[in-house]
Amino acid sequence: MVSENPFAEFRLECENVLGEAIKKVFPEFYIPRLTLERPPSLEFGQLASSMCFELVKQVGETPLVLAERLIKALDKSKFSLIERVAAAGEGYINFHVDFAKFSALTLESARQLDAEYGFVKTQEPLKIIVEHTSVNPLHPIHIGQARNPMLGDAIARILKSRGYTVFRHYYIDDVGRQTAVIAYGYEKLGKPKTEGKPDHFIGKIYTITSCLVEINRLKRELELAKAVSATEEITKINRELDDWVSVAFELKEKFPELFEELLEKIRENEDPENMVNKLNRAYEAGEEKAKQFIREVSELCLQGFRETLSRAEVFYDSWDWESDFVWSNRVTEILQRLKTTPYVLTLGGILEFDAEKVVKKLNLKEKLGLREDYEVTPLTLVRADGTTLYTTRDIAYTLWKFERAEKVVNVIGMEQVLAQLQLKIALHALGYSKYADNLIHFAYNLVTLPGYKMSSRRGRYITLDEVMDEAVKRAYEEVAKRSPQLSGKEKQKIANFVGIGAVRYALTEVDPSKPVVFTWDRVLNFEKNSAPYIQYSHARACSILRKAARKPEKPAYDLLKEKLEREILLALASFPDIFVEAAELLKPNLIADFANALADKFNTFYNALPVIKAEPQELSDARLALVDAVRIVLRNTLNLIGIVAPERM
Repeated sequence: MVSENPFAEFRLECENVLGEAIKKVFPEFYIPRLTLERPPSLEFGQLASSMCFELVKQVGETPLVLAERLIKALDKSKFSLIERVAAAGEGYINFHVDFAKFSALTLESARQLDAEYGFVKTQEPLKIIVEHTSVNPLHPIHIGQARNPMLGDAIARILKSRGYTVFRHYYIDDVGRQTAVIAYGYEKLGKPKTEGKPDHFIGKIYTITSCLVEINRLKRELELAKAVSATEEITKINRELDDWVSVAFELKEKFPELFEELLEKIRENEDPENMVNKLNRAYEAGEEKAKQFIREVSELCLQGFRETLSRAEVFYDSWDWESDFVWSNRVTEILQRLKTTPYVLTLGGILEFDAEKVVKKLNLKEKLGLREDYEVTPLTLVRADGTTLYTTRDIAYTLWKFERAEKVVNVIGMEQVLAQLQLKIALHALGYSKYADNLIHFAYNLVTLPGYKMSSRRGRYITLDEVMDEAVKRAYEEVAKRSPQLSGKEKQKIANFVGIGAVRYALTEVDPSKPVVFTWDRVLNFEKNSAPYIQYSHARACSILRKAARKPEKPAYDLLKEKLEREILLALASFPDIFVEAAELLKPNLIADFANALADKFNTFYNALPVIKAEPQELSDARLALVDAVRIVLRNTLNLIGIVAPERM
């Protein structure tokens, strides 16, 4: 017999026999859905019910007496995976699994289903778009942004394994002042050939150009303020100008030649800020020359992104240009439709969307999880200069996504909570409440590096490329120390998947609501809670099976009586439940946590009990089957979070 979810089989059997017993003993009572919990220790069984503490409110008996009555009424002829049931504590009903049968079911299921074990399929195989990463094409992806692709890719992998049809989308935010700044600087340099990796080169141009344009703008504002003797304004501008001058000094030291060349070229324009704004408006309007400049520079940056992300095994089904939605009139159509609602007004040439009014009119507070006293900030749809804002364009993009899928998951940082909320409210205002209900903002917290403060405007950031390079380098040193007999080529191969896997795991295993504190001691720890530790455990399982040089032909599962063995069996049987929870709640960290806990149990088992030399051979075969199942489940968990499961390390 093979089961896609062995522990669920046991749970269902317990629920059924207990439910029937309650109906038999108390036919007149309404019994709500039974809930079973896991006891804190194996000695108390594998599942427990506290139902008697609820029943005591309707029956004049103690919970313990009720528990004993119900246990007596159980139909033992229907026991298959249940070995025995006992009353415990003040009135708990504890179910003990028949480990011989349960071990056979779990291990045979894992070994036969193999790469599919644990991946319980959904009853509603929806089409889902997972939009993730979407780093603006301004500079290289840095470590502060790298959590997004790792989480987004893991979510996509998990949902696909759950049986959903998943599409991975990258939204290219190429509309707005920032991309116009780069294009302006790139054009001033005469569209130079890239030096080194294209996204790194573009990042330098952006940082320097942005700084020089800001200094020029502030100097012009300072002259105007002095002309009217606006003392407070002069003080404020001087403070901001001093800050940007310090940025310029830092950038000149880092990139002297590029800085001087851009400084000379930008000085040719009396008002660079106006040139940037004109280019921005021209691009949004779809003017050919502006399209050529900005698309060219964006494509260069994206080329670098693709190189970086493919190295981390992150890929996309679609790259969606924000500008396409503007030029196709989709954004204009959305604005026209919003204007026909009672929620849009014009103030001083600015088009505003009254999100709070929508929430009150449609009674959305509870549905959106908002406090009654919380007031949603209005959303600016169009600026006074006629350009639209990111969230305005995102409304059109979201409707486009829902033409292709039934559910959309946006992997975006916590700082975008308000924008994502306003987006949902706009969908409600337009009559797309079903879409709003199926739009999920997967929010995540920041990545911090102790003792290092990143600043994009100062060009002060650690790129994902640099982090992966350093991780591979450190992994190579560790592999060389642990396995000196390997060739240099083998060491490098192992170092590559260990180093990159370590980075992926570190950015995935922390609860998304909490920040990731990135330290090398934790990321590349071969001894605990890291990708290398789990990979090493998988390789160790493979090594045991290789050394055995035989398949377990006559496993006596009833001989697996050690506590460690049973703990591992329960973990293996529970993997499908963990997987379903991770898929439905979008929690890839649950998979990472499970993999680490299983690796812990397996390494303790390996160090404590013989496998190949265990006697009799039927016990050795049973333990080999256990090791094989551990190998399968570790590999399946690592695959879900995009990490290589090596056979040798």
